[in-house]
Amino acid sequence: MNIFEVVLIVSAGIMILLILVQTRGAGLGAGLSGGGSGELHTQRRGVEKNIFQLTIVSATIFVSSIILSILLG
Repeated sequence: MNIFEVVLIVSAGIMILLILVQTRGAGLGAGLSGGGSGELHTQRRGVEKNIFQLTIVSATIFVSSIILSILLG
């Protein structure tokens, strides 16, 4: 197993967990039907902001490991 494959699997698992932990005010039904909740612009604060930033970092590591494994074989 290549080191990039290990990084890929670990970062994918972390990214999945971080995405599942993120919460939003609207549920699935509101997302499908339009909702009408009136929340057009929300600010992320505290733990939610940290989870969002960690999700971006893990997604960047995930995509980078895919690109490097393709380029380096």
